[in-house]
Amino acid sequence: MSATSQAVSEQAVAAETTTISQTLARFTAELQFEDIPAAVRERAKHLILDSVGTALASTRYEYAHRTLTALQGLAGAGDSAVIGLPARLPLRDAVLLNGVLVHGLDYDDTHLPGIIHATASIFPTVLGAGEHTGASGEDLLTAYVAGMEAATRLATTAKGGFHEVGFHPTGLVGAFGCALAAGRLFGLTEEQLTMAQGITLSTASGAQEFLQDGAWTKRMHPGWAGQAAITNVALARQGFIGPKASYEGRYGLYNTHMHGIADQCDYSIATRGLKEQWEIDVVSIKPFPVCHFVHGCADAALALVHEQGLKPENVAHIRALIPAETMEIVGEPKANKQRPVSDYDAKFSVQFVVAACLSRGRFGLAELLPGSLSDPAILALAQLVEYGPDPDTAFPQAYSGEVIVETKDGRTLRHREQINRGAAERPISNDEIVEKFNANAALACGPDRVTEIRDLVLSLDRLPDAAMLAEGLAAI
Repeated sequence: MSATSQAVSEQAVAAETTTISQTLARFTAELQFEDIPAAVRERAKHLILDSVGTALASTRYEYAHRTLTALQGLAGAGDSAVIGLPARLPLRDAVLLNGVLVHGLDYDDTHLPGIIHATASIFPTVLGAGEHTGASGEDLLTAYVAGMEAATRLATTAKGGFHEVGFHPTGLVGAFGCALAAGRLFGLTEEQLTMAQGITLSTASGAQEFLQDGAWTKRMHPGWAGQAAITNVALARQGFIGPKASYEGRYGLYNTHMHGIADQCDYSIATRGLKEQWEIDVVSIKPFPVCHFVHGCADAALALVHEQGLKPENVAHIRALIPAETMEIVGEPKANKQRPVSDYDAKFSVQFVVAACLSRGRFGLAELLPGSLSDPAILALAQLVEYGPDPDTAFPQAYSGEVIVETKDGRTLRHREQINRGAAERPISNDEIVEKFNANAALACGPDRVTEIRDLVLSLDRLPDAAMLAEGLAAI
């Protein structure tokens, strides 16, 4: 066979190969509400409820109001509702702000194998797109599930590689899930959904430089993913052409963003088990408003206090064992982590989180306020924390953690959490999610309003118009 004939043959084979984008587009276009098991639908509503509670709590913080002011200064008012705030913005700006609200406290859910906060991007996107298109609540929930199933699989395909090279999957990969979810609500065809993913390849982003100095940028990643996705869906709907091999192509997502380690990807994960295995079942709810990587150590430190009677004044040295893959993220730079200058610094510091748990016997939003960040007792303990790799970690299926304390009177106390609370093998129940929602929402709303919002979200699949949900979440 001549070289020309071989090239033509290879092109023909390539043209006949179904890409990951095409498979996900078909799944999204064909998925019906009835295809989703009842238990998965119920869990999905509770994941949304968790995100709404976190968004409501976020309305009390400076970053929320600075974001709102910035967006109002650009395009002004619009028709789309904002969660918990007395404002209306243009569709894409509302999606951006709602994403900031859901993710701003880092208290939102995580798909552990993919290391992605998928709800933080997918829910604000379907909330805005559903309100804009007049979709039903059932349509909104179906689109949410479709986007979640795609985004979590695409993130898991990288096997942690995005974090290794400095990308945040919630923004980077989340944008593709958002494109599929929004595209479904906008009525895109299978071909158009493929194009929307291709266009997203040129707009998805999310860098982890915030880890160096506690910057605010991580907060905007999910909403930016949704904002970009809605733009890309609009382009695809009008026939704008994007590449078909968005993920596995020569210059696709994995080859361009994983800097020579793309060979660790398992591309079959991206489409495996669609409509059979539901990744929503693997999504973990956070019991602490900090990076999920340190949750095992947080619970271990609390167990030393409450189960073994450790007193902070008797601590001589602390060793925290964490997954080796996470050490650069939650352990370095050491100076920042031991003395965080912002709440985001503290959220990503195993030193600070362990110290606060040992000092106060708890870790909640109060432990991230300015007074806590400058608390001499916490900071003194943080200087004693040394971290190291956990040789027995269950990462990434679970975020294991162990804390070993040497006391001033010569004892060695230790506690291990092999499976962190909230992981698939140790899930937080729907009832516990409701309790968490009630506590977070109460920071911004009165009791009657908390109950009203909770009941609205948990009945969203029975709403004739998604705008009823958006309106119901907005500030009265």
